[in-house]
Amino acid sequence: MEERFETTAGQPDSLQIALSHYKQRFNWDCGLSCVLMILPQADREKLLENFNAICKEEGFNKSTWTIDLCYVLQRFDVPHKFYTTTLGVHPGYRGNSFYQSVLTKDEKRVNRKFEKAHLYGLQIRKASVSANFLISHLKDGPVIMLTNAQLLNCERCKFNKVCTEIRKCIPWPVPYQGHYVVVCGYNTITQKIYYRNPSFQDRLCIMSLETFEDARKSYGTDEDVILIYTRTRNDQV
Repeated sequence: MEERFETTAGQPDSLQIALSHYKQRFNWDCGLSCVLMILPQADREKLLENFNAICKEEGFNKSTWTIDLCYVLQRFDVPHKFYTTTLGVHPGYRGNSFYQSVLTKDEKRVNRKFEKAHLYGLQIRKASVSANFLISHLKDGPVIMLTNAQLLNCERCKFNKVCTEIRKCIPWPVPYQGHYVVVCGYNTITQKIYYRNPSFQDRLCIMSLETFEDARKSYGTDEDVILIYTRTRNDQV
């Protein structure tokens, strides 16, 4: 039986959170670009005006991990919760080609940020969360999600569609390429999930539940998700 997601009682069949899109400027700032999408306009301008200084103060330079994004969100008083299956740097990533080049300079810093997170009021939970849990949260705000970019597939703009179709017929190992997106809606009738990809210009991308699960649970993501809690009412569609 094909897996489906469902909404909780009182939750609409479809929902889309209005976001002001932001396209990343570099090959490393997709996570910060997702943060910019959920910040109010005044805070967005403040982050952009002080971009280099904040990157330096936060210590990540040009290599951001999910914990770094949480510190930036806390800096701008954005209510959020961080769910991950690994509190710190996964020791198995030392042999991963994607992480190998950054682990030497990032591992101590990232682990230290996890250790000190409670001092800054960050809420971090070690857990693997379900698709329904994330869909249910969307009534309260968007989700910044770490994915394997190689497994993302937008049904609207056909991004990665050819590779996905070929992979179904001829399975092959997929290398990990970490990439953050903002999940911002769903439709239970069509069983589709809406997201914004900072790699692209302003557009709303659409993916299936299968794509959603494959991309976020790929080895390398630690199933990292940041649940954002907004104070405004979500627009329903």
